[in-house]
Amino acid sequence: MPGKMAVIFGVSNILWMLLAASQAFKIEIVPESQIVAQINASVSLTCRTTGCEAPSFSWRTQIDSPLNGKVRSEGSTSVLTMDPVSFGNEHSYLCTATCGARKEEKAVKVLIYSFPRDPEIQLSGPPEVGKPVTATCLVRDVYPFERLEIDLLKGGRLLKNQEFLESAETKSLETKGLEVTFTPTNEDMGEALVCQAQLHMNEVDEGLRKRAVTKTLQVHVSPRNTVVSVSPSTRLQEGGSVTMTCSSDGLPAPQITWSKASDSGQPQLLSANGTLTLIAMRVEDSGVYVCEGVNPVGRDREEVELIVQEKPFTVEISPGPQVAAGIGDSVVLTCSATGCAAPSFSWRTQIDSPLHGQVRREGAVSTLTLSPVSFEHERSYLCTVTCGRRKQEKTIKVDLYSFPRDPEIEVSSGPVDGEPATVKCKVPDVYPLDRLQIQLLKGERLMESKNFLEAVEKDSLETGSVEMTFIPTVDDTGKELVCQAKLQIDEMEFEPKRRQSTQTLHVQIAPRNMTVLVSPSSTLEEGQSVNLTCSGHGLPTPKIQWSRQLRDGSLQVLSENTTLTLTSTRRGDSGIYVCEGSNQAGTSRKEVELIIQVTAPDMQLRASPSERVQEGDTVTIYCTCGNYPKTWIILKKKAETGDTVLKSIEGAYIIHKAQLEDAGVYECESRSELGWQFRSITLDVKGRERDYFSPGFLMLYCASSLLIPAIGTIVYFARRANMKGSYSLVDAQKSKV
Repeated sequence: MPGKMAVIFGVSNILWMLLAASQAFKIEIVPESQIVAQINASVSLTCRTTGCEAPSFSWRTQIDSPLNGKVRSEGSTSVLTMDPVSFGNEHSYLCTATCGARKEEKAVKVLIYSFPRDPEIQLSGPPEVGKPVTATCLVRDVYPFERLEIDLLKGGRLLKNQEFLESAETKSLETKGLEVTFTPTNEDMGEALVCQAQLHMNEVDEGLRKRAVTKTLQVHVSPRNTVVSVSPSTRLQEGGSVTMTCSSDGLPAPQITWSKASDSGQPQLLSANGTLTLIAMRVEDSGVYVCEGVNPVGRDREEVELIVQEKPFTVEISPGPQVAAGIGDSVVLTCSATGCAAPSFSWRTQIDSPLHGQVRREGAVSTLTLSPVSFEHERSYLCTVTCGRRKQEKTIKVDLYSFPRDPEIEVSSGPVDGEPATVKCKVPDVYPLDRLQIQLLKGERLMESKNFLEAVEKDSLETGSVEMTFIPTVDDTGKELVCQAKLQIDEMEFEPKRRQSTQTLHVQIAPRNMTVLVSPSSTLEEGQSVNLTCSGHGLPTPKIQWSRQLRDGSLQVLSENTTLTLTSTRRGDSGIYVCEGSNQAGTSRKEVELIIQVTAPDMQLRASPSERVQEGDTVTIYCTCGNYPKTWIILKKKAETGDTVLKSIEGAYIIHKAQLEDAGVYECESRSELGWQFRSITLDVKGRERDYFSPGFLMLYCASSLLIPAIGTIVYFARRANMKGSYSLVDAQKSKV
């Protein structure tokens, strides 16, 4: 028995625990089962749990379509917000809460609708007694429209009812309406036209599913019975006054306007009052005047003709029958009338072309301003003055000219002394060109004259010019070139008709007689300094520039001073140096070759047997250059008329039977990769006294003359055999350098 009781007690405890657990975890959703939301509004669904400290939530639609909303979960609450509500939110939504192994689920259905604003009443036009008018009641952005019903009432009486029972193929906002055509009467004035709309959805609050709008009828009567009265009369004298009064019947009361009929058919509006007063009447004020009554549904009119009689008047135009106008200037044509209280003016050209000017009127005077004057203004202008029915016309002719500036003198090529120079005188922007005359003078002497009588007349500004070529000299400096221009138009009154320009001649002399002074010499030993000084003549004084000629022929600028100084020269400074003198008239240049020698200590130049010999002796001149490889040796004899290159063999030159003319300076020039070297000796040849020669002495002399060269040759070849290096001897014919 106790055992059975224990079993029963255990089972009851288990059942009690299960019951307690089932009561502890619950889920609820707000709203509980269904909610109605308006499209574009905002709605929230709230899911809560009890009996679970940390539940997890999930939302879905019953057909697993997108939520179209935002979920926010916090603690035991989860909120699904749809903002704004759209067609995508018309679903049943399920909230699932999970607490460990337990799960609970609740569903809520979302219904949507759209009925955002009151209906609208539209009329096809202003209601007019006796004329049909259509009233339309519109309900915009409705959903679902198959639940919509519209009533249109006038004065509490139903005109039409309509339900929209057809189903929609797609979900969309629709605009629905109904139309009723009726004919207004006088009794309809002030009646209420009411449009009522109802959306048959019981789920929606009653205050939101019914809407209405009211429009009060304003019935119109078209204007009629329009009457005009004129005081004092429809016939007036020029300068008189008249008052015209107009009235018209209609509902609402017609708006009265006064206008005057015109020849173009377009009436000229004069007044928006029932009374029109005209003062200082002119003849041109004569015509048909129209009174018109207008309200929203119609118009009615009445016409009256006024006749204004004219007075005599005169017209004057200035500055006269003809006026000269400069192109680009301004000219004012004035037309005035006397004897007419209110004249009217009009301007035109004789060929009815555009005026291209500004017309201004002040009282009995009208002006036509042409500014700036152009070729379009070379016309005859007519001013027409109308005074009532009378009309007078005056003409003025506008003649154009252009002579705005003094002549321009252009001198080409400097001018430079002795070189042809072209002088050009031009007169710009001239009109008419065929009346232009240009004269060109140097000092008081006429050099050139030209008339342009054969120029083709054009409607354009042209430049007249004359030019001549002369050869200037220094004596022309200070003389004046004068260009005189005359526009020969005697029939036109304007100033100036003559213009002139002057230009003083400054004759230039191109650089010449360029000289270069080299100090101490153009041939230097390496390490020496040299000054190259350049000078030249010209006007203006030439500007000196020193350059060095490079291997490719181009020039390297070194200095702009007259003296170029090279200090501590080196073999690389050898070359051609160019002095260039330049001014506005031209350029001249002078070249000088600078030779920098490298000293060879064992270079020798000697004469054998001696530098002093007797006439008839044989003498050998030797030039040797030590151990420098690839050396070229040139022997020369110096003379005032030029250097003579000697034919040498292995650097030796033999003079057989020396003559007095063989005396002089002999120079040896060696060239190698180290540079140039020079040595010189002076050979002195003395004449013999032939009267005292004995045959024995003559024989001895002949023998010695043969022996000495032989010995010299042997010594030379012996020395050459002992010398190191190689030689390249220049074998050249004697020539003048």
